[in-house]
Amino acid sequence: MSELPLRAQLAAALGKGAASLSRATGRGDGSVIGGRIALKVEPDLLAKLARGRRLALVSATNGKTTTTRLIAAALRELGPVATNEHGANMPTGHITALSNAPDARNGVLEVDEKYLPRVLRDTNPAVVVLMNLSRDQMDRASEINLLAKKWREALALSETHVVANADDPLVAWAGMGAHYATWVSAGQRWKEDSWCCPECGGHLKREPDPHWECPECGMRRPETTWAVDNRTDAVIDPYEQRWPLRLNLPGDANRANAAIAMATAAAYGIPPERSLPRLQEIRSVAGRYTSVVTDGVEVRLLLAKNPAGWLESFAVLDPPRVPVILSVNAQIPDGKDTSWLWDVDYTVLRGRRVFVMGERRTDLALRLETDEVPFETADKVSDVITRLKAEQPDITKVDVIANYTAFQQIRAHYGRVQ
Repeated sequence: MSELPLRAQLAAALGKGAASLSRATGRGDGSVIGGRIALKVEPDLLAKLARGRRLALVSATNGKTTTTRLIAAALRELGPVATNEHGANMPTGHITALSNAPDARNGVLEVDEKYLPRVLRDTNPAVVVLMNLSRDQMDRASEINLLAKKWREALALSETHVVANADDPLVAWAGMGAHYATWVSAGQRWKEDSWCCPECGGHLKREPDPHWECPECGMRRPETTWAVDNRTDAVIDPYEQRWPLRLNLPGDANRANAAIAMATAAAYGIPPERSLPRLQEIRSVAGRYTSVVTDGVEVRLLLAKNPAGWLESFAVLDPPRVPVILSVNAQIPDGKDTSWLWDVDYTVLRGRRVFVMGERRTDLALRLETDEVPFETADKVSDVITRLKAEQPDITKVDVIANYTAFQQIRAHYGRVQ
């Protein structure tokens, strides 16, 4: 902090004070308000705080927070890390994260997709991590093809090292704009947003999976040096050595996140034998995948914000005998448009007891009815538990899938579990 100009020091100090006051009064964790006040004093503060650091920027539609947490854990092998690993992924949050760790040479910042070009320009990062792009909050965000175009243009003007998922055509096309790239075969379960070539608009040939190419212009999947093997729960490194993951985070999506994290750590000079043990220690990320016990029933919390996220959550549900609660809001952080519910295939929930909650439960109920999935309505998780206990005294577990604000409301009810 002492190396910062006096004005930047003052801005950072005022921001930290505002953040502390926000936490003390229960208004929030202070990440946003602290950065906002700091920017009022010094508009160029982000660039000044980033100077002299080796930053990794992490951007995607799904998995940003988890992958940021994994990379930060790996980079702690080198010492303190500045990070916003619990969210706050716009410049105000980045300023707070960097201000809170003035002596950390390395940093990992989760970045909202829309803000990536700006943050890339301001921070001059060592690495940019790109994982996936799919439709999300269409009333706020740009079309994903436009986002990918902006990413590509920004990367072409930078000397940063890109670590990117080669299996997502939009991400690969954006990453091809970079001068240096490490390609990871991380998989892509949700393909509905990437059937057309981002270069020429032609129809992509997408077989055998994960290969893809455009018969019209010749654009094709880059050759990869890292890969995740979901069948054997392993990551394959550039030397074709297999590293069994054995993560405490469930599902194929988190195996993909781990592969990306290991490739990023390697770009910092940290080999898999040093990065992987740190990834294996993580059991929950900002409440995601956390289980809490209430009235003798284990309640597992899963966050799903868009069709791709719901598809991944369905893939990690417990057997059909375990009931599931679905909760959907449509507040500003969620996006006001709930038409995306019609892009999700809910037929996988047939044969399972399903409860619907949230401010937009009627939208969700109509969608389930259309897919012929029986459901019951409820106001709170505790109401569901009470009902289930009365009917099934031996019930031991319930899964909860919720979109962003619904998830945060449920998490807050249980004391903002980590």
